[in-house]
Amino acid sequence: MPGHLAGRAHVYGHNVDTDVLYPGRYLMVTDTAEMALHAAEDLDPEFRARVQEGDIFVAGRNLGCGSSREQAVVALKSAGIRALVCASAARIFFRNAINQGLPILRVGDAYDEIAERVSTGDPLEVDLATGIITHPATGSHWQAEALPPFLRELLDSGGLLPHLKRRIEAQKAAQAAVVTSGGTSDGNA
Repeated sequence: MPGHLAGRAHVYGHNVDTDVLYPGRYLMVTDTAEMALHAAEDLDPEFRARVQEGDIFVAGRNLGCGSSREQAVVALKSAGIRALVCASAARIFFRNAINQGLPILRVGDAYDEIAERVSTGDPLEVDLATGIITHPATGSHWQAEALPPFLRELLDSGGLLPHLKRRIEAQKAAQAAVVTSGGTSDGNA
């Protein structure tokens, strides 16, 4: 995952719950392309028509409250959202985003200023390494909570499952190298 993201903002208010991000009537849908068609449908009926690959979803306090459905994150990511910026997020939603490889940055009280200065459709930039969010049209910038290195590592891998797959493959390769060299996997020759 690149450390610098740029896209158009989609700005919403507080308490955006998973039920409006991905309505329950679509929970049986498993195809991610079809899930994308219903992303944020009950929050903003025009969202799907506006969203483009690389866009950034901005919300206030308690983003992802409600049910713990992981499909809400999958639908947003499949629709083209590449980062979430929020005042705060429900704990499970936050982890679902990281597990799916979708960066989520918490800006706390700075959200109020972001919502005041940034409109849906405005360009927005996110630096994942520093946590700085920039509105290039005005030069305004805000500091998000920095993500700890282990979460950045998960994001760099594309999410939890790709991260685990890479680790398992690396372990298998290391074990194969030991066996090929005549040693044992426990380090004894």
